[in-house]
Amino acid sequence: MNSTQEKPKILAAQIKLLERLSNACAVSGDEGAVRKIVLEQIKYYADQINTDALGNVLAIKHGRGRNRPKVMLAAHMDEVGFILIHDEGGGLYRFNIAGGIDTRNLAGKQVLVGPEEAPGLIGTSPIHLTSASDKKNGVPLNNLRIDIGPGNTGKFKIGTRAAFATRFSRLGPSLRGKALDDRVGVASLIALLQHAPENIDLMAAFTVQEEVGLRGAKVAAHTFNPDMGIALDCTPSLDMPAWDGRENVLYRSKIGLGPAIYVGDGSTLSDPRLISLLRKTGDEENIPYQLRQPGLGGTDAGAIHLSRAGIPAVSVSVPGRYLHTPASLIRLKDWQNSVALIHAALTRITLELLKSPR
Repeated sequence: MNSTQEKPKILAAQIKLLERLSNACAVSGDEGAVRKIVLEQIKYYADQINTDALGNVLAIKHGRGRNRPKVMLAAHMDEVGFILIHDEGGGLYRFNIAGGIDTRNLAGKQVLVGPEEAPGLIGTSPIHLTSASDKKNGVPLNNLRIDIGPGNTGKFKIGTRAAFATRFSRLGPSLRGKALDDRVGVASLIALLQHAPENIDLMAAFTVQEEVGLRGAKVAAHTFNPDMGIALDCTPSLDMPAWDGRENVLYRSKIGLGPAIYVGDGSTLSDPRLISLLRKTGDEENIPYQLRQPGLGGTDAGAIHLSRAGIPAVSVSVPGRYLHTPASLIRLKDWQNSVALIHAALTRITLELLKSPR
């Protein structure tokens, strides 16, 4: 470990960057607003920068010395949101969902439409006129419309994206934003690229279309062909009390307890050697961490580990409440500890790590 190398810190400047990233609208397949910020931030720190055919930003920071491990870090630029599918006139648009969104959370929510970020509202029938079935089961998607006002009739084409309009804010020890999944990972990856350890070649993939099938990461991993990969994401904490008063044992992770190291999820069984490295690093550096309960969901690691002939991979995520809703919530200290844990682990990586049995 190079103890003299400067370590990344999450201070006011990084929080301001996260605010810019979270407020930017970049629904899957239309990540340009976030890509512009990323390219602006990393241009002075990476040795190589490329934007590939899908829109991934691929950057490499070379280390020093011989036999350097090639370590891929991935964070996705896209967010869940909406795609306009039909102009019904009068400023009303039918839409589909991009990514995993519960339609029960949508009625009455403010959205921003298109690159102009035109203000809109998701509308449906008022509760007075809602059927008993819809009251019980929630309003179906085909009964919802995005209302942008009659002055915008014909302005937006099929395929135009819309995102939640929630603005980033700080709430005491917490940070709230519409797209902390995964703009917190993007901000973390920028910080790690700026302070890349010299014992590795750091391959930073700012990926696209994660929310609709881990698509960008698959292409990025094929291009980089790294020795190992780590996905930086934001994971559902699910740590609210159980509604029926019983103990909540399906919490996945909990905010305030440090970064969540994935044992496994719906797309990946994490490499045990990388899990051990992260745990040992946290213990030795006194950095709090938790093991995410295995379960559903997935990160870019699901695409990375199946690329080429197989790439050892793991995910490290900041726990967040209310993900894929108009506003998610994380603890600042979890983000700080996530960056600290990953950076410290990177300084310990050698090619010998993967020579031991899986």
